[in-house]
Amino acid sequence: MKVVVIGGSGHIGTYLLPKLVKAGHEVINITRGQSKPYKADPTWEEVKPMILDRDKELNGDFEKKIAELNADIVVDLINFSLEETKRMTEALKNTNLSHYLFCSSIWAHGKATIFPIVEDQPKFPLDEYGLQKAKSEEYLHHLYRQESFPETVIMPGQISGPGWVIMNPVANHDYMVFGKIARGEEIALPNFGMETLHHVHADDVAQVFFNAINHRKAALGESFHAVGEESITLLGYAQAMYRYFKQEERIKFLSWNEWCEYTKNPDYIDRTYYHIARSGNFSIEKGKRLIGYKPRFTLLETIEESVSYMVENNWFDQAQK
Repeated sequence: MKVVVIGGSGHIGTYLLPKLVKAGHEVINITRGQSKPYKADPTWEEVKPMILDRDKELNGDFEKKIAELNADIVVDLINFSLEETKRMTEALKNTNLSHYLFCSSIWAHGKATIFPIVEDQPKFPLDEYGLQKAKSEEYLHHLYRQESFPETVIMPGQISGPGWVIMNPVANHDYMVFGKIARGEEIALPNFGMETLHHVHADDVAQVFFNAINHRKAALGESFHAVGEESITLLGYAQAMYRYFKQEERIKFLSWNEWCEYTKNPDYIDRTYYHIARSGNFSIEKGKRLIGYKPRFTLLETIEESVSYMVENNWFDQAQK
């Protein structure tokens, strides 16, 4: 089948597109041409790149060009608003489309209340990003129920893997926190370090998309979490990193206001707030039951592979110069 992947050169696409090619699909990667896959694979030679920029193709032109490809499957990895979702679904209605897969986020849930969080419980997003994802999900499921539009929603957690900055033990993207731990220095956690993160290897996120395509009938009209088997507290994460670097644990705890004053960087503070305010543990039982999802990587395997890449590529040394 012809598969169009919008934004296929990023974290998820790096692992998804090779799976699709190996399965015998004709794959078109919609890209702005600014990035390359994080991991080399010979199957990329068989992927057809198409340069399109969603932000520059206005007035529905982007969606029209996607529709003109007349694909059987469209995987939309970079859709961030309800309006984009409405334009895309409308454009695809009179094509050969048999499956539209929308990349949402666990951020659509908002603050956690009962664990584990399941895909279909009421959502209370905390920010515009999560709100738009939640609205798109609701719209797509309504469209499936009312018009049989063939959609599936995938909700990744903290996507991790070698080659990019992953979520650190203080719930932001300051990768020098790992550097401090590697040197045996002290780090500060907000509150008691009991808030949680739910990492997932990008390859496992790709698996959820791939399995949903392969189990289309079971996946239609459904949302699936794309996370690992377990979540981890900030404290547990920090402790695991000190063990990984064979350093004595040096962790202090600060109240939220004290931690903000200690951290100073507004961007890091903002990112940490939104991650720990959600603090979820997300169920993957539906994915296991309906589409055979089985994570290949444990949470610590995912984190350690990512951190090993940073070490091997001298990220911490470069940042100190």
